[in-house]
Amino acid sequence: MSEETNSKNFIEMIIDKDLEEGKYDEIHTRFPPEPNGYLHIGHAKAILVNYGLAKEYGGKFNLRFDDTNPTKEKTEFVDSIKADVEWLGADWEDRLFFASDYFDQMYEAAVKLIKKGKAFVCDLTADEIKEYRGTFDTPGRNSPYRDRSVEENLELFENMKNGKYADGEKVLRAKIDMASPNINMRDPVIYRVAHMTHHNTGDKWCIYPMYDFAHPIEDAIEGVTHSCCTLEFEDHRPLYDWVVRELEYPHPPKQIEFAKMYLTNVVTGKRYIKKLVEDGIVDGWDDPRLVSIAALRRRGFTPSSIQNFVNLCGVSKSQSSVDYGMLEYCIREDLKLSRPRVMAILDPIKLIIDNYPEGETEYFEIPNNLENESLGTRKVPFSRELYIERDDFMAEPVKKYFRLYPGNEVRLMNAYFVTCTSYETDGDGNVTCVHCTYDPETRQDGREIERKVKGTIHWVNAATAISATVRLYENLIDEEKGVYNEDGSLNLNPNSRTVIENCMLEPSLADAKAYESFQFVRNGFFCVDYKDSKEGSLVFNRVVSLKSSFRIG
Repeated sequence: MSEETNSKNFIEMIIDKDLEEGKYDEIHTRFPPEPNGYLHIGHAKAILVNYGLAKEYGGKFNLRFDDTNPTKEKTEFVDSIKADVEWLGADWEDRLFFASDYFDQMYEAAVKLIKKGKAFVCDLTADEIKEYRGTFDTPGRNSPYRDRSVEENLELFENMKNGKYADGEKVLRAKIDMASPNINMRDPVIYRVAHMTHHNTGDKWCIYPMYDFAHPIEDAIEGVTHSCCTLEFEDHRPLYDWVVRELEYPHPPKQIEFAKMYLTNVVTGKRYIKKLVEDGIVDGWDDPRLVSIAALRRRGFTPSSIQNFVNLCGVSKSQSSVDYGMLEYCIREDLKLSRPRVMAILDPIKLIIDNYPEGETEYFEIPNNLENESLGTRKVPFSRELYIERDDFMAEPVKKYFRLYPGNEVRLMNAYFVTCTSYETDGDGNVTCVHCTYDPETRQDGREIERKVKGTIHWVNAATAISATVRLYENLIDEEKGVYNEDGSLNLNPNSRTVIENCMLEPSLADAKAYESFQFVRNGFFCVDYKDSKEGSLVFNRVVSLKSSFRIG
């Protein structure tokens, strides 16, 4: 076996075999979300796996909304899903479809099954159907309505379509095998009555197909060759194959299942997120503490970082959990060489250089990223009064503290050496201002200074600083307690978001636009919040800190 073959995942091996045997001329995949909520990181894997296969084999990729359940679906979710898929870089070109586009064909398919004696109208209630179905250990029992004639079934199904029955009064079931060891094959329901307005078809229909019936028909109509889905559908595959076989599609699609992506200590369940939104614990489906794709984008994750994450996780049949730290690793690796490094003070105190000329301002030419010269340089103003971080000064320093304290000399990053001479406090003893002197002979200008100091601190020029709000995030879940309490509620971390007002940033950030991201020196990577930022009043979300204990390999 060649190294190339050995490195392929099991889906690629199946596709290679199908192409070699001439089962398909080209590869055609799809991503089929139900528009009943926002997509999350697990969906990103499904999107990128299906799109990646189409791209790898020079085939086609469809985006299709499985909108067969009008009780939960909204146009808002359709729009958000389209935006997410497009942002991830999965190009469906002109192939945007809806299951509801095929409702007429699905109805005709159901009629065909009735005429073949493979489907019947059943009057049992949902509870009775469940009782008749049996268990894993005992076979099911035939419905008393199973042997209705073809003519009666056609008439009843037509009456269902014409709205003559109440919701739940009748269903159409496939006639397969009530003794099957696979419960999904025990005469499953394929149509139900639902007097609901549909977001796409309005009030045209009052019967709707079940997902397990609709999905294989959609795939077959669109010419999908490999219908890749997650492992919970593995037991449904015999029904998928039965539908395409009984409906006699000339080029039946093939369903393949792979393992879902599970992240440790995160919330992905739609009902939990919905409750968090409704209770005001998060500020929407795109709150940066969530792992919906919209939330990750708002926080500052990039498509390439998520693509790298999915690639690192791989494709297999084995269920496993992935450390959230791996996702952070991927965004950190993506941003560290591609984003400018700027100075921002999150907890500012004033620093006054007493021997610096009053009213004078000079500019330092500072590289935007020392590891990526192509990002160029910027001019940063410097004058007598600056802001520094509060924890960069200690009146009574602890052992091995190398930053500012009375009598100590440090380097102001990219500027001068300064020595602390005194400090001021307020009535509560909090330091409000630090006084220093500077050595004009230590101006950086890219040259080495013979005298060495152990500490370097960053700064922002006070006169030109811009004020901004910064939000720091921790996991929404209390990691020590796990995701869920015994009663099923979430173990929430009360410190999952810290909002810091009046942070002082260098003036190069004044024109930062929504979704732009930067490395704030020593503080992490930050992204301009698209929702809450306004002109002259920027809000930055911390994407990720600079360091982590997580390692690849």
